[in-house]
Amino acid sequence: MSDTSQTRTNGQSRPEPADDGRVSARIVIPEKHPMVTLLGTADSLLRVIEQGFPAADIHVRGNEVTATGERAEVALVKKLFNEMMLVLRTGQPLTEDSVERSIAMLRSQDPDSPAPSEVFTANILSNRGRTIRPKTLNQQRYVDAIDKHTIVFGLGPAGTGKTYLAMAKAVQALQAKEVNRIILTRPAVEAGERLGFLPGTLYEKIDPYLRPLYDALHDMMDPDSIPRLMAAGTIEVAPLAYMRGRTLNDAFIILDEAQNTSPEQMKMFLTRLGFNSRVVVTGDTSQIDLPGGTRSGLKVVQEILADVPDIHFSVLTSTDVVRHKLVGRIVDAYERWDARQEAEETSPAARKPAQRRPGKTTTPRAPRQSHRTES
Repeated sequence: MSDTSQTRTNGQSRPEPADDGRVSARIVIPEKHPMVTLLGTADSLLRVIEQGFPAADIHVRGNEVTATGERAEVALVKKLFNEMMLVLRTGQPLTEDSVERSIAMLRSQDPDSPAPSEVFTANILSNRGRTIRPKTLNQQRYVDAIDKHTIVFGLGPAGTGKTYLAMAKAVQALQAKEVNRIILTRPAVEAGERLGFLPGTLYEKIDPYLRPLYDALHDMMDPDSIPRLMAAGTIEVAPLAYMRGRTLNDAFIILDEAQNTSPEQMKMFLTRLGFNSRVVVTGDTSQIDLPGGTRSGLKVVQEILADVPDIHFSVLTSTDVVRHKLVGRIVDAYERWDARQEAEETSPAARKPAQRRPGKTTTPRAPRQSHRTES
């Protein structure tokens, strides 16, 4: 495709009709942004953009990018490159994942959604050269909800950053002296082994259940300071059972793995809330480990507190998974399988008892005799 002559405004160009009725626009990249930072090594980012806009023709010549296609698609391509340059101005590198997520955000129909550059540059916490920030639109909404509400429920599958982002907000609040302490808790649900039969002291028995919280803390704080803060009570990591009878003031409280609480435990925990405290409850209702017949407190609480002011429910999905891409696909596959299983169990055919064919009778089998001889 040959470049179309256009009138430029502020380094950009206005879309003009191409010969086939589509529009064409030329985007001029300033010299301060080397093309390799925008297009990726061996054009890896450009390929992601082309896959994200299959109906548009995107050509690169020097420091100019030309996009041709439907007016709406061309407008999105221009906006994407503008957002990418805004991210680069902050010193952050672009990745294939961030470009893919930027395209998804731009295609969102919500006019109140923040721009991709706002999401990817909204730093929560920095420690030892590592910066923690939202990576998806729903994660940004989740973080914003924590700032605006006293109690926030973060619901979603594994890998969506529910607990990690909540922990980052807790450490941020502690460092800003908005709270005096952080309290992290999880239900110690047994998975095949009774706690009493595990070796070690009580703390050694419950330590495996709390280990993910310790790991997140070590990512966000100086490891040498954590034992000192825990000894002073500034940071407390404890099983949910230890919350009973307490009133938690001036604290940032996180309840993790809340899908494994009973309705009674959930009520007990939420009523611990004291003055100048914030609560974040995280969980995945697709991974409930409670004994059969026990309802999840995380499911019940959504019915009870849905309309209560200053309580917010943030829902994250497989598109918010920030682990390997396969994790999101695995989550989707399990959700489809669960939906099929539920449909089969509730179908009339499944509820109808099996009928015995006429003319055929079944006689009970005689018990098998043992041929073992006594010694």
